[in-house]
Amino acid sequence: MAENKSTQKIKKLLEDIQSTDEKKISKAVKSLESHGNTTVIKPLANRLLSPISEKNKTEILELFSSLKDSSACVEVMEIIEDEKFRSIRQWMLSTIWNTKVDFSGYIDEFVLIATQGDFMEAMDCLTIIENLEGPFMEEDLLECELHLKNYVESNPEKDEQKEYILSEIAIKLKDINASLMD
Repeated sequence: MAENKSTQKIKKLLEDIQSTDEKKISKAVKSLESHGNTTVIKPLANRLLSPISEKNKTEILELFSSLKDSSACVEVMEIIEDEKFRSIRQWMLSTIWNTKVDFSGYIDEFVLIATQGDFMEAMDCLTIIENLEGPFMEEDLLECELHLKNYVESNPEKDEQKEYILSEIAIKLKDINASLMD
């Protein structure tokens, strides 16, 4: 019965998120901080795709930044990797390096995003990678190297700023690899 009550409450809060009333959305986001679970991540990200006040956008992104449950990683990464959410990917990346959740298992995805995305996405990925605690899998690090190699080989026109960020990522990966060897 308590499970059902909790599910109903979350459903009602997610309905409130769709409102055009800024205060109603704010109240729902605040309530989801304490009563929500990982099932609310995708609906909140969807809400960021539609017109929303700057205040509400900030509140939703702050909620993402305050995530503490490691099971949220899967949901957040699905959003980041989904082309549907491409327009908010950089915002989502920014929330990752502010959160307390460890995304070390996704290091190769961050390197891939850094190579495929724009300068700001690459910058966010560098910040995320610098803050990852590990442990790291050797296969993931090999994938990272492959992503960087593919970028160098397939991009004749270079963006100097992004190149610098990618070189910083390569240095960080080299340090991680060296620590694995110890």
